[in-house]
Amino acid sequence: MKKGYLILQDGQVFEGVRFGAETDTVGELVFTTGMCGYVETLTDPSYAGQIVMQTYPLIGNYGIIREDFEGACCVKGYVVREYCDTPSNFRTDCDLDTYLKEQGVPGLFGVDTRELTRIIREHGVMNAAICDEIPADLTPIETYAVTGVVEAVSCKESSVHPAEGEERFRVSLLDYGAKRNIVRELQKRGCTVTVLPATTSAEEILAADPDGVMLSNGPGDPAENTYQIEQIRKLLGKVPMFGICLGHQLTALAAGGSTYKLKYGHRGVNQPVRDLNGVRTYITSQNHGYAVDGDTVKLGKVRFVNANDGTCEGIDYPELKAFTVQFHPEACTGPKDTSFLFDRFVDLMKGGDKFE
Repeated sequence: MKKGYLILQDGQVFEGVRFGAETDTVGELVFTTGMCGYVETLTDPSYAGQIVMQTYPLIGNYGIIREDFEGACCVKGYVVREYCDTPSNFRTDCDLDTYLKEQGVPGLFGVDTRELTRIIREHGVMNAAICDEIPADLTPIETYAVTGVVEAVSCKESSVHPAEGEERFRVSLLDYGAKRNIVRELQKRGCTVTVLPATTSAEEILAADPDGVMLSNGPGDPAENTYQIEQIRKLLGKVPMFGICLGHQLTALAAGGSTYKLKYGHRGVNQPVRDLNGVRTYITSQNHGYAVDGDTVKLGKVRFVNANDGTCEGIDYPELKAFTVQFHPEACTGPKDTSFLFDRFVDLMKGGDKFE
C-alpha cells in the first residue's frame, strides 16, 4: 500500500492510500450521494474534469460490470472512504482498482469523506489534487478550470441505433456527453435514434427531417457552449424537442435565459423535485453544478422545482414544442419515478401533449 494525499486549493491536506493509476491529477472536487451506482458514476461523461468523491462509505463491493457502462470514463480522480478489493457479484468483470488503472484514473481511499463533504458544503465546490507528495506551490490547483469538455467527450461520428420492434419515430440525439440509457429508453419506445456529435449544425439536423430532437446531458459550464446554444436557437419551434441536464441549460440559454453556478451542485440519486402543475413530488437522480435562473426564461414556464432549495428543475415551452428537465429520467440505477417523460416526448412527436 502506498500513501497518497488529497490537497485542497486552500491548502488543507487529507492523507489516504493510493489505488488505481499511479499518477498525479488536478480537478474540481465534487461529491455524489448515491448509495449504489458507482459504475454508472464512473462512466458518466458529465463528470469530465472532476475528482469525484463518494459520500457512501463502501465502494467496489460488486466490482466493475462493463455491461452497465453509461459512456466513457472521464473523471480526473476518485476518492472513497473504504475500497472493497474483493468484489462479490456474478456479473463482475474486474475489480475497481483494475478498472481505474485501465482508464489512467488515480484513486485514493482511507480518506475522511464525511469531513470533506462538510468542507465542500460550507465552502462550495473547490479544486483539489491527488498526489504522492504535498506540493509547495498550490497555484496549479488554484487556477484549474473545467473548460472545453463538451466537444472533448462528444462522439466524433454519427451512429444509428434501430428501434426495438416496429419503428414509430426517428429521433436525432445531440451528444453533449450522452448517457447510453437515453438511447435505450427511446429505442424501447419504438424510436430509431441517430446520435450526432455536439458540433452538428441545425441545418444538418433539419435536413434529415427527424420526428424529434433530443438534447443530452453533459459536463461543464453551459454558457461556454456558444455554438451549441445558437444551433438550439435555430431548432426551437421547428421540431419537437426534449432536453436533459445540460440540454435543459443550453435550451434555456437559447431561449434568452441565464444560468449560474451552484455552491456545491446536486449529485446523487435522492433529489426531491416538485411538479408545479400538480401535487406530485418525485425522487430523482441528478448530476450538475449549474442551474437555470427560471425567472429569466420568458419563452417558457417553469414546470419543476427542487424541493430542497427551490432551484429550477424543468421548463415547458408550449409555443416551441419543447420541454426540458434538469434531472435524469433515464437514470439506470434509479430512481425511475420520472421515466414517464420519455412517453411525454413520444406523445409530443405524435402531435399530442398540451403541456398540462
